[in-house]
Amino acid sequence: MNLSGFPFTATDWNAIPEESKPGESGEVRSRVQHFGEARVRRVEYSPGYVADHWCRKGHVLFVLGGELVTTLEDGRVVVTRQGGSYQVADDAEAHRSSAPNGASLLIID
Repeated sequence: MNLSGFPFTATDWNAIPEESKPGESGEVRSRVQHFGEARVRRVEYSPGYVADHWCRKGHVLFVLGGELVTTLEDGRVVVTRQGGSYQVADDAEAHRSSAPNGASLLIID
């Protein structure tokens, strides 16, 4: 990831418009900012959220609140709780998210 081409920027996430999309169940609400090539997202998964797709995009993900359950294409299941993070490279391992009790995340990709 190349972090260049933008000045120091403080973000008031409450001032960023919220986008909402349904999952296989539940919904995801996102607030998105772009800084050069980096996309930074504040994401809220509703309780019962299950993604409707397998993701192959790389991320650095930090759980701000709640608990994220990530299923990898090879069958492994990883639970990331508040204060935890995971990192995965582009096209490294397909993954699918769910949040049985909801989750708040900060994602950089």
